[in-house]
Amino acid sequence: MPLERIVATALQIVDEEGSDALSMRTLAQRLGSGTATLYRHFDNRAALVAHVVDRMFGSVELNGDELAALGWERALRTVAHTMFDALARHRNAARLLVEQIPLGPNAMALRERCVAVLLDCGFPPRVAAYAFATLARFVLGFAVQVNGHGGAAQSDDAPPAAVFESVDPQLFPATVTVAGVLPVPIEEEFSFGLELLLSGLAHLRDEA
Repeated sequence: MPLERIVATALQIVDEEGSDALSMRTLAQRLGSGTATLYRHFDNRAALVAHVVDRMFGSVELNGDELAALGWERALRTVAHTMFDALARHRNAARLLVEQIPLGPNAMALRERCVAVLLDCGFPPRVAAYAFATLARFVLGFAVQVNGHGGAAQSDDAPPAAVFESVDPQLFPATVTVAGVLPVPIEEEFSFGLELLLSGLAHLRDEA
């Protein structure tokens, strides 16, 4: 059985039922095969998860030369938004990234391109490594909170703007002052936080 089909089916299970639903037995049943077939490809569930995670990174299509031509700030901004969109499309699968550091070929290639841009633009090795790690974790944190296919997280029990506007001004005067812009849409919060992160990195680069 082709590895591509196995990993695609595993990702589908996670998308539909959540990361906890992914097991060798469940995957074999979905494929209409036995678990022995899967163990020819994967030693254990962790190895399967690694392939599923790397499949997500494979959808982050970014050319290294094009990134380098953008300059480090535009390059990281592009990477962050592209990663956010890719991981948000698979919010359940993105949670698998919490289990392990992504070391598959697609993840390694993305890391290589980004770190290379930072090094070429004058960032010391330690700062370049920390910068990419922090950026990736920042993107992941937002991606796992996005509901559905990239839309802002909206749940039935999420506090609407009216709740913030109706709080007691004696108890929450600061909240009342900013109530007109609450709750902040997650995509806007992501972009705002990303700009803060990039500003901080620019400061570190100048100091170096």
